[in-house]
Formats: sequence, structure tokens, C-alpha cells
Amino acid sequence: MKPFYVRELTVYPVGARRVRLLAVAVLASLVANFETTLATILPLLREDLDMSLEVYGLIAALSVLVGGLSAGFGGILSDRWGRVTILVPTLTVTAACNFLLATVDTVGGLMFVRCLMLFIEGAAITITASLVRDFSPRVGRAQAFGFWTWGPVGASFLASVIASLTLPMFGNAWQSQAIIMGVVSLVLCAVIIWQIAEPSAALRAQVMSAEVAVATEGKIDPGKVRELLRHPHLWAHVFGNTGWQVLYWTFAIFGQTILVDSFAMSAAQANGVVAFGIVLNAVAVIVVGRVSDRLQLRKPFTLAGTVLTIATLGVFVALIGSGASGPAVVAVYAALFLMLGVAYVPWMANFSEDAEDVEPRLQGAALGLWGMVVRIMIVVLLLVSPQVVAAGGWSAWLLVGLAGQVVFLVSMLAFRGRWRTARPASASV
Repeated sequence: MKPFYVRELTVYPVGARRVRLLAVAVLASLVANFETTLATILPLLREDLDMSLEVYGLIAALSVLVGGLSAGFGGILSDRWGRVTILVPTLTVTAACNFLLATVDTVGGLMFVRCLMLFIEGAAITITASLVRDFSPRVGRAQAFGFWTWGPVGASFLASVIASLTLPMFGNAWQSQAIIMGVVSLVLCAVIIWQIAEPSAALRAQVMSAEVAVATEGKIDPGKVRELLRHPHLWAHVFGNTGWQVLYWTFAIFGQTILVDSFAMSAAQANGVVAFGIVLNAVAVIVVGRVSDRLQLRKPFTLAGTVLTIATLGVFVALIGSGASGPAVVAVYAALFLMLGVAYVPWMANFSEDAEDVEPRLQGAALGLWGMVVRIMIVVLLLVSPQVVAAGGWSAWLLVGLAGQVVFLVSMLAFRGRWRTARPASASV
């Protein structure tokens, strides 16, 4: 028997209903990222707990590792038990954990709460990506994943706005933000519970090329995860994109720090440059996703975006220590974020479709495996990058990111999919 909050569809939704359900999945992605955001209160939290940056780095690494394990198992379980069955409790419990966070008064307590929160959140992130796939036929999948990438960006923006408006009202007490985030998250969870639905297992097993009101009923076997593991091109996707993510997460975690350390920008200037790059990236993923869907091509966009990313990164590294002007740095940094957007969402659609062609019943497991490996990489990044930067500066670490882009470029040789649009069939005589 399904929980009360699960609404299972036996007919594939079309039109406005499908768009609404897709929007709910994107909202769930935003909530999953928002309720674990710590950046807005980290300086205050470190001061209150007398916690060094190195100690926080270890806590972050451990919690991300725990979240990675959760992502892998969460994806597998969502294929077996259903997306919403797991998603709603994970979102709601993580939101409630913010109230527990507000009671933390020791470093050990913070480590426990963060590991608990990210263990729950890891499964939620994977499941939101799976829901986006479920409600996006291939003719619109890249653009749908583009909107899904807005979840982390929207979460950071929402947390920053709330903090800027409310922190002064509560005497800069970081606990106020934990409580407010818990309340806001629970309200958004209520909206999600009210609106969310999911395709039945039989519907999820269908490969939807276009928006059609397909009806299926009956139970099906959830499939075996080992079916995915025996296909080298899926491993090429997972490990290749993990190499690509080294650069992305370097800028996501250290973007402002790189600009301040390498180009003597103020914190405010660095935040402005990063914000500009994020806006360009957010626009790029939607525009490129739409064009990729129209042409039903993935690999050419991923290839072009990756090659241009490598070239732009080379220019950015050359600017470090050159005394380059502020406008030049801004232009190259923004171009770098733009190119990352060009490569990313066509790849996500490509990976989803390649996994779907192998076994459509295991979409959650495929995305969960990818999410787990990426999070393990983030742990390594958090532990290793400070050592590399201390020895050779940010240029040395960015060259590691460039090597990751090259790994991704080489891995594309194993990806499935067309390089050019399909020619129309000749008319029969």
C-alpha cells in the first residue's frame, strides 16, 4: 500500500499538466538544495563555534561523502519503491533538521547534524533528477534538465536574499537563519506534497520520444542494477563527467576566493563577477537545451562546449599573475561559465537517454551512481586542492581542472547518439 502522499499516474501527462508536474520536480530540486545551504551563515557559525576553516573543510568532506553514499542508494530505491515515496520524507525531514541545527553549540554537534542532513538530502537530489527525466520526453529533455540545474542556483539566491533581509533583524544570530530556512522549507514541502505525482513503474519503463498520453497498467520487475554496470559507455559517462565536474565544483566552492587571491579583487567585486557568470550560465543551459532538443543532437553541443571551455580556461590561467585589467578578467570568467553551460545539459540528456536505452527501469540507479561518484570526487577536491594551491598557486589547481575537461573530452568517444541530424526518409515509390 502506497503512502497517502503518493499519487501514481497510469497515463503519461501531457500539455499543461506535464509542465506543472515538471515545475514541481524543479521546485523540489530547489528545496533540496536550499534546506542544506550553509554558506550564508558560515562566517558567523565559525566565529561562534571557534572553528577553523580546516576543521570545517573536514566536516564538509565527511558530510559530502555521506551524501554521496545516500545518492547512490536513494536512486536504486526510488526505482524500486517509487520517486515520491522517498522524496517527500527526505525533503520534510531535512527541513526539520534545520531546527536541530539551530541548537548546535559544539563542533562535534555540527558534524553530526550536517552528516545527518546531507545523508538525507543526497537521496533527494538524485530523485529530483529522476523525476525530471520521468516528465520530459526526449524532445524536451535537455531544456528540462536545464531548468533542473536552476535548483542549486535558486537555492543560493533565495538563502542570500533571506539572510540579507533578516539577519540584521535578529542581531546577526546565525541560529535565526537555520530556523527561517526550516520554516520556509516546510512551507515549500507542503506545496510539493499538495501538487506532486509520479508515473507508475510501468510508465517509467517506457522510452518517451514525444509527448503522448500513453496508458500502462500492471506491475513490472524493477530491473537489476548490474544491467547498468556491464555497459562501458555508461561508465564513460560517469567517470568522464566526474572529470568535467572538477572544474565546475572548483569554481562553485572557490570561485570568489580565486578572484580575490589571483586578481586582488575585493570580496564584493568577486561576488559580482561570480553572480554575472552564474546568470550567463543559467541562460545558456536553457537556450542550448532548447536548440539541442529541437535538433535532437547532444554530442556536438557537448563537444563544442568542452573544447571552448578548455580554450577559455587556458586564457584564464594565463591571466593569473599577468596584471590583467578587471574587465578582461570579468569577460573571460563569464565566458568560462557560459561554455560550461553549453556543454552540461546536452550531456545530461545524452547520459539519461543512453541509460534509458540500456534499461529505462533503472534511470534512478544510473543518476544515483553518477551522483555518488561526483560527491566522492568533491571530497577529494576538498582535501587535495588546498595542498596543491599551497604548493603551486591557483594556476596549478586549475590545470588539474583542465585535465579533467580533457578526460571528459576523450570519454565522449564512447558516448552513444548521433553527430548530425537524421535525414528524412526518402519517399517510397
